[in-house]
Amino acid sequence: MASQTTQFARRSESPAGNESDDVTPELLELLGDEYTRRVLTAVTQQPRSGSEVMDIADVSKATAYRRLGELEDAGLVESKTVFDPDGHHHEQFAAVVESVDVQFDTDGLSVSIETEDSSDQSTPVLALAND
Repeated sequence: MASQTTQFARRSESPAGNESDDVTPELLELLGDEYTRRVLTAVTQQPRSGSEVMDIADVSKATAYRRLGELEDAGLVESKTVFDPDGHHHEQFAAVVESVDVQFDTDGLSVSIETEDSSDQSTPVLALAND
């Protein structure tokens, strides 16, 4: 399986009026949440149903599905419908992120996210608007 690395940084004005690189606050906020990290860890280990995530991450059903949706919107998790032998079906969630690297340097803060790229497309995980 191929992988891709995407840089998440954008130009913004610092309070002093200087232009600087700044990582999207939404991404850091998402990954900074304890429940989100527990949910992401659960689906990083192996693909799981929402109820399995709920049990493993020790979160409520609403929290599990909310965090899975946020992670899916961010491109860090993907879901697919799985059909059971008895004819029922459910969503199964799997992490597509392999690593997250946050770096602080003289140019500011940058985040690199390496994801599995099973389709060999170079689509960024998150699209950032130019400020």
